Amino acid sequence: METPQARTSRWRLLLSRARRRGRGGVRGRWAAGLAALAVLAAAGTWNAVADDGTPAVHRQDRTMRVDGVSLDTSYFTTGGTERRPAVLIGHGFGGSKDDVRAQAERLAGAGYAVLTWSARGFGKSGGEISLNAPDREVKDVSRLIDWLADRPEVRLDAEGDPRVGVTGASYGGAVSLLAAGYDRRVDAVAPQITYWNLADALFPDGVFKRLWAGIFVTTGGGCQKFEERICAMYERVAVTGKPDAAARALLTERSPSAVADRIAVPALIVQGQSDSLFPLGQADAMARAIRANGAPVAVDWIAGGHDGGDPEADRIHGRITDWFDRYLKNDTNADTGPAFRVTRTGGVDSTDGAARTRGASSATYPGLAGDGARTIGLERRTQTFRNPAGANPPGISAVPGVGGGLTRLSSLGVGLSMDFPGQYARFDSAPLDGPVRVTGSPTVRMNVRADHGDAVLFGKVYDVSPDGRQQVLPAQLVAPFRITPDRQGRDVELTLPAIDHRFDAGHRLRLVLSATDLGYASPAEPATYTATATGPLTVPTTPALRTAAAALPRWTWGLPAAAAVIAALLLFTARRTPGSGTRRTTRPAPGTAPDPALAAVPLRITGLSKRYAKSTARYAVKDLSFQVEKGQVLGLLGPNGAGKTTTLRMLMGLITPDDGEIRVFGQTVRPGAPVLSRVGAFVEGAGFLPHLSGRANLELYWAATGRPAEDSRIDEALEIAGLGDALARAVRTYSQGMRQRLAIAQAMLGMPDLLILDEPTNGLDPPQIREMRDVMIRYAAGGRTVIVSSHLLSEVEQSCTHLVVMDRGRLVQAGPVAEIIGSGDVLLVTAARELPEPLVEKVAALPGIGSATRTDDGRGLLVRLDGTSTTTSDLIAELVRLDVPLTGVGPHRRLEDAFLTLISGGSA
Repeated sequence: METPQARTSRWRLLLSRARRRGRGGVRGRWAAGLAALAVLAAAGTWNAVADDGTPAVHRQDRTMRVDGVSLDTSYFTTGGTERRPAVLIGHGFGGSKDDVRAQAERLAGAGYAVLTWSARGFGKSGGEISLNAPDREVKDVSRLIDWLADRPEVRLDAEGDPRVGVTGASYGGAVSLLAAGYDRRVDAVAPQITYWNLADALFPDGVFKRLWAGIFVTTGGGCQKFEERICAMYERVAVTGKPDAAARALLTERSPSAVADRIAVPALIVQGQSDSLFPLGQADAMARAIRANGAPVAVDWIAGGHDGGDPEADRIHGRITDWFDRYLKNDTNADTGPAFRVTRTGGVDSTDGAARTRGASSATYPGLAGDGARTIGLERRTQTFRNPAGANPPGISAVPGVGGGLTRLSSLGVGLSMDFPGQYARFDSAPLDGPVRVTGSPTVRMNVRADHGDAVLFGKVYDVSPDGRQQVLPAQLVAPFRITPDRQGRDVELTLPAIDHRFDAGHRLRLVLSATDLGYASPAEPATYTATATGPLTVPTTPALRTAAAALPRWTWGLPAAAAVIAALLLFTARRTPGSGTRRTTRPAPGTAPDPALAAVPLRITGLSKRYAKSTARYAVKDLSFQVEKGQVLGLLGPNGAGKTTTLRMLMGLITPDDGEIRVFGQTVRPGAPVLSRVGAFVEGAGFLPHLSGRANLELYWAATGRPAEDSRIDEALEIAGLGDALARAVRTYSQGMRQRLAIAQAMLGMPDLLILDEPTNGLDPPQIREMRDVMIRYAAGGRTVIVSSHLLSEVEQSCTHLVVMDRGRLVQAGPVAEIIGSGDVLLVTAARELPEPLVEKVAALPGIGSATRTDDGRGLLVRLDGTSTTTSDLIAELVRLDVPLTGVGPHRRLEDAFLTLISGGSA
């Protein structure tokens, strides 16, 4: 193996050769850039090889018998007889041991003996699904611990007592807690997105969570796959729509809460903010109980959950490893992280298109009540609303199976929820005089009455924009309440869904009590409700939470490394002056000859494809084709993971496509292609030299391109950036927003013919966002072309002339903004299933309907009203009469509506 000293000598030699090759004008500097980039790439490759000392992980598959039931297991170790702690990893409901193989291999490589298994009724294991019954699934875990105790390489605390931790997500997370409660040999746990009390999760406040319960049974393979008692219980509750005491007792006895006083081991609790199945309240209950038993507890709220979003798998798996290092290996230097951490999203990472996240943390877990509270006044008027017959059509909040896309969009300021007129009460606050960060569960005191029977209500808090037209339901969450007659007519305190959400100044908080919700069972009998807010909305705050600073570029201070950075910038973005110096004529590679017919076309992409690293099946971009003309401002849209940033990186020559081609002004784009001199690009995280001023950085960058200083138009770019006196300060003193504006100014130096902006408004305040909008429009008006990728749909709608919408790597739609958005008299009707053509014809024949056309996926209609007295409410009533399985009706006139329609069917 090469020593570090030898590697250093080799790098210096390569860099010396790069300098020698780099002598001689602009072409020499390009060669130096290529060579310097090769040096950097070689250094990373050699480090990876030299530092890869992880021993090979061996896997042994075997079938074990427990009480006559076969369990399919896998055992992971790195070989040898050295004693090491063990870890058991459970899988999620409907899955198998194969789902956790990657984490098992990672833990084994970190020095653990790891055992995975398929739970009863799943994978290749036998038996019935008993929902973690103590005498079945939980007993199976104890038998697996017995097996580990006999392994010669597993560390023992005593004879028959291995040092063991248990982790898992959802179903596997619950069994980790149950194992700690029933088996004293468990030494640490790390449950993820799981439940504390399954009865509370599926029957919150006595309301049946019917959609998730149905998905539970279906995912398990149908009722016949479950223990008979559980199947009978489910069918009974599903028919009546109301859980009974026996159903609650059955689920409670199989929940970790049943052994709350016995779980006294260090617990890392990971729960999802995007989770309508097991919301944050479940994690709060387990944290309070385990901490009361005297055990160390840490709570981590991730961005994802059962409704989708980012599971933060790499970070969480790393934190679990650190947790076990501390409490299984007794490594006191292991960093177990803060007592409380919450992931906050904002913007997009320009390297992979994923939502950029930051962690906010505190030294103590504040619970759902927070460290402090703020009261926000609400309207006090009494409102009357109805539960319709059959509770149909239902309001919409989270929708299991498609909720992931909705929750991700809600974090970006786009909301999709529905409350039908006459079926809800609404209480607004005054506009906020300043921003409010809510972390926890808001509460409110209400007086509710029903004209008969129970009042079943669904509470939610919206974030309403200053103009009142946009309302966002954070994480799409709703809290159900069953208010029995004995509690009606007097004040009751309602606890609303736990969230971590910033309400900006000027926004309103809107409390909605709906009589129906798609995910839950409501009484079939019609009823009339009245509701009055008798107190303010109390929102929890946690001032002790500190948000981590944005990650800064890894500045390199030495002259050789600085030269390499500048050379790399030259490679990708340098402008070349025609006629400056001599140029050697080279024969173009096959398929790369210029196309004269496209010489005036700024961009044409044809059949573009790019696979994910180390994957032969998953594509970041697949068969993408579109064209951009001069003078256009093109918006590139799509949910996280749609392939936008990968496309832009290929367009900028940063990565090479697997298939297809990109032509800019008729010339093929490839790394180092001369035509890239006509392209300016802003990608967040530009590498500036921190000890130089902003102006000096731009001047140095431009000078390195070899073009005349008068061609830089630097003053125009700086005026756009609006940095003012900060231009004279060192870049290391800049805020993230200031650094971003400097990068935008750098991209505009020389006023290139094609300008690419990836999330250009991140870090900018509203006036600067408006200025950037005007800049893009003015820039294109001069005959240049702008391509902008952004999640601010309102800005894209106002700035762009054309759109390209992507989802899961593929083109969904391309064309002028006006065509994609549609006209103002068109309503978008979405349905739970595909609509047959005869039904579409019936809708089109209704009075007051000009036309009705199915959307491409067949599960929606674009309905144009003919301008008569027909209203949206009239249309809804007719659709319900025709048994259309409605999930939404709304205007098809805003970009966010069109965007959500185009990506319906799931966001990647």
